[in-house]
Amino acid sequence: MNISFRQLRAFVTVARMGSFTLAAESLFLTQSALSGLIKELEQNWGVTLFERTTRRLVLTKIGQELYPQAQEILDKLDLLNHQAQNHRAIYQGRVRVACSQQLAASLLPELIAEFRHQSPEIQIDIIDCSVEKVIDHVDSDEADWGIGPERAIRSNITNEKLFSLPFHAVFPKEHPLANYKNLCWTDLQDENLITLKGPFSEILAEQLSHTNRQLLDSANKVNYMSTALSMVAAGLGITVCLPYSKQQIQHYDLTMLKITQPIVIRHFYIFQRKSAVLSEAAQHFKNFVLNRLSHDDYFA
Repeated sequence: MNISFRQLRAFVTVARMGSFTLAAESLFLTQSALSGLIKELEQNWGVTLFERTTRRLVLTKIGQELYPQAQEILDKLDLLNHQAQNHRAIYQGRVRVACSQQLAASLLPELIAEFRHQSPEIQIDIIDCSVEKVIDHVDSDEADWGIGPERAIRSNITNEKLFSLPFHAVFPKEHPLANYKNLCWTDLQDENLITLKGPFSEILAEQLSHTNRQLLDSANKVNYMSTALSMVAAGLGITVCLPYSKQQIQHYDLTMLKITQPIVIRHFYIFQRKSAVLSEAAQHFKNFVLNRLSHDDYFA
C-alpha cells in the first residue's frame, strides 16, 4: 500500500467542497488528474470514498469515517512544514548590526563567534562606526539594529537596555596603582590621564565632582580607545575605560582596576526603528545577545 499526501489532500479537498470541479480549481489540477488521485487512493484502500450521482457528490459511510483522520494527518503535516520553514528562516539569513568602533573591536566579535557555533548559516555583518553614527545607521535602515551607549532618543527609535558597566582605570602591571585595593578618582590626580574626546568625557564630567572634573580638563584626549591603550603601553600615562575592552587590555599587557568613590556607570542599549519588523535571523541574534549579556558574570 503506497498512499501519498497528494492523494490524501485530494480526498480531503473534494470531501470539504463536495465538488470535483471546485476541488480541482483549488488544487490547481485538472478534473481528470484529481479523479485519478481519488481513484488511486480508493484502490490502495480497497474502498469507495464517494457516491456519485447526477445531482451531488457525497461521502460513503467509510469515507465519512476516514475523512476526519485524513484531515488530522494533513493538519499535522502542515504544522510540520510550518515549523520547518520557521526553523530555516531562523538559521538562514543576513543580519546587519551597527555598533561603535570600540565594541566592534572587542565585544561583538566574541559574541558572533559564539553565535555561529549554534547558527552557522546566519551571516552577521558588522557596521563599525563612531558612537554618534550608530543611531543614524539604524534610522536609515542600513542596520537591522544597533548597540551603543546612552543617547538622546529620536521619536522613531526605541532603546532596550542591554548592560551597564563601571569605569576602570587602566595602567601597566608594574604601576603603583596596581597595589591599590580600592581606587578612587582622587587617586588619579597626579597621573597623566588619557581619555577620549566627545561624549565619553562629557558623561564622565557630568557624574564627577568639581575636583575630579579637573582631571578631565587636563587630560590628553584622543579619538579612539586603541590609541589610548597604545599610549598607556608606551608609558605615556594611564586611561579609563569599560571592562568589555579586557581582551585589548590584555593584548597590551596592561591591567585594570575598578574606580570607586564615586562609581561611574555607563549604560548600553539596543537601538531599533519603531516601524522595523525584524527578520527571523535578526530577531534570533538579538535575543542571543540580550541573553548572553544579561548575565552578571559575563564581563567578570
